[in-house]
Amino acid sequence: MIIYTLRLCEKFDMAALHLRPLAPYLSSLSKRPLNFSYSHSISISRRNSRFSASIMASAAKKVLVPVANGTEPLEAVITIDVLRRAGADVTVASVEKELTVDACHGVKIVADALISDCADVAFDLISLPGGMPGATTLKDCKTLENMVKKQAADNKPYAAVCAAPAVALGSWGLLKGLKATCYPSFMEQLSSSASAVESRVQQDGKVVTSRGPGTTMEYAVALVELLYGKEKADEVSGPLVMPLNHGEEYTFTELNPVKWTSGSSPQILVPIANGTEEMEAVIIIDVLRRAKAQVVVASVEDKLEILASRQAKLVADVLLDEAITSPYDLIVLPGGLGGAQAFANSEKLVNLLKQQRESNKLYGAICASPALVLEPNGLLKGKKATAFPAMCSKLSDQSEAENRVVVDGNLITSRGPGTTMEFSLVIIEKFLGREKALELAKTMLFVH
Repeated sequence: MIIYTLRLCEKFDMAALHLRPLAPYLSSLSKRPLNFSYSHSISISRRNSRFSASIMASAAKKVLVPVANGTEPLEAVITIDVLRRAGADVTVASVEKELTVDACHGVKIVADALISDCADVAFDLISLPGGMPGATTLKDCKTLENMVKKQAADNKPYAAVCAAPAVALGSWGLLKGLKATCYPSFMEQLSSSASAVESRVQQDGKVVTSRGPGTTMEYAVALVELLYGKEKADEVSGPLVMPLNHGEEYTFTELNPVKWTSGSSPQILVPIANGTEEMEAVIIIDVLRRAKAQVVVASVEDKLEILASRQAKLVADVLLDEAITSPYDLIVLPGGLGGAQAFANSEKLVNLLKQQRESNKLYGAICASPALVLEPNGLLKGKKATAFPAMCSKLSDQSEAENRVVVDGNLITSRGPGTTMEFSLVIIEKFLGREKALELAKTMLFVH
């Protein structure tokens, strides 16, 4: 057995989960204490942090997340997902002429409204995702510019990540005299409009900025703290299973190692369904496509558009019926309770997974899916695996369940939203080598 991991002790906060449908699966857990302890810290550089306390409230906050063609989907979806977990009323607004935007890496996101429909709405926070040319399109949207300038004039919070602090906020003159950060290649541009710093997340009064895809979950939790306070931020971040030390190289556990092979580029199937965890799905798709994997996103529903667990609307490439006609080097299931149940109820998908295993080909799952899809269908027999902390009692072999990513031969499993980046990078490492995976992790600012 080869061990690449540090043993992490994770705390699972039952009260923090907003998943009432889990009750039938947790009955056995209620009879004994949970043995997970979790602690993590998010490094947020702050100035004028007293502002956070002044706006804490339990009422739902109204948040605007604008999106455009060329928006970085990971940055948009993580922010939307995490803020909705906190109870925020998040409106996803398209600055294009249509609700559906073609985000980076072939991800299609369906907005809730057009930006013109939001012009007269008062928001507690406006948060801009990055991505190019998306950030430029946001900058060029006069309606959005006026909204964010009014937000600043009204002394209300606004935020941006990746290219957007320099390209949009800086260009609008909304970072003057403030400390701010952004994606490294835009730092020179940022320095002409702000006091540029290299923090992973930078808060200066009511303005929050961050560096890139790999810092977005930290950024989103910082926004929760800004709106609702530290207690709520801790409540939300616990079940995400975030890394203990942000920026450090990822680790994983490998047993029964085998060489993962593919043709010129890995052919990977990612099923999605109503109730799929949108962060997990989008991170997997985004990261693997950055590595030039040929990723097919297949809906197990009867239409391409699915409504994910936190109400994000995503559009698949094909329906599952079409997808199953092709061979895949790897089939990987995102989690989300409703999505995992939909996968388990799909006879075609379950049969495809069984064929994958019988052919000694690669398959994997994260969060609820190892426990609700793989385990009941015999796809974990003789295998070590992990899953979402609350679901680990359903695994027949829990001996490696506390590890963040577990590879056992041709199987890979992981724990939850906060481990999805590592999960995706390990897939890249197994196919293309650790050097390639670390290069990508650094590009995304996931590791230093």
